[in-house]
Amino acid sequence: MTLPTRNRLSFGATALDQMLGGGLLEGSATLVSGAPGVGKTTLGLQFLMAGVQARQTGLLVSFEEFPTSLIRDALQLGWDLKQLEKEGKIGIIFTSPDVLLESLKIGELGPIAQKIQTVDPSRVVFDSMAHFQRLTSNALELREIFNTLVNATKRQGMTSLMLDEAVKPLQTRQGQLASLPFLVDTVLLLRYVEVDSSIERAIAVMKMRGSVHQKEIRRFVIKRGGLEIGDPFTGREGILTGTTYRIS
Repeated sequence: MTLPTRNRLSFGATALDQMLGGGLLEGSATLVSGAPGVGKTTLGLQFLMAGVQARQTGLLVSFEEFPTSLIRDALQLGWDLKQLEKEGKIGIIFTSPDVLLESLKIGELGPIAQKIQTVDPSRVVFDSMAHFQRLTSNALELREIFNTLVNATKRQGMTSLMLDEAVKPLQTRQGQLASLPFLVDTVLLLRYVEVDSSIERAIAVMKMRGSVHQKEIRRFVIKRGGLEIGDPFTGREGILTGTTYRIS
């Protein structure tokens, strides 16, 4: 018996889609992990803009950056979020993790739930997941919170990107084993890398359920229009630690 083929959602960047076996699987949840400023929000916006091009509505949920700042920063990359929101192609919500969780409960009819229903997004970006760790210091409770969010997005048919500032994606800020990487379908790592006394950026697919994906670690730069993926790092080790060394 042949299993049905799932649709792929593009990032609007051929090289990045190829790293993911053709793009993210529709209805999946993806964790994007990296240090502040490395390009996580840009990647999230790029994902939403690719959706606009594909006539798929998108939703950006921010827990830390006001919409005015997001709109300003996006304009520098060539994306007019304000106009796209007016046209109903994307929605922007600025809220807190606890308020969002309440709004995602079945039967909840608050303003955030109504906004989500109005936008009816195919794609959603959460920025940043680090704020959920402030809700509890209990690892089991945090896992349940993450599980609630992942299941809610899937139940509503959304393909999600969850941005996280963890330097080590398998640890919480308290050093405990984190649950989110195990709950999501895909994990993307974005890293600053020191190469010959200069700083570069690296991207890798750590895991991807239900799909083959490239294992190599590749360079990327941020330009107008989002992330531009470059060549793989070759002849070096220690890429994901941040400090590389040549293989002798």
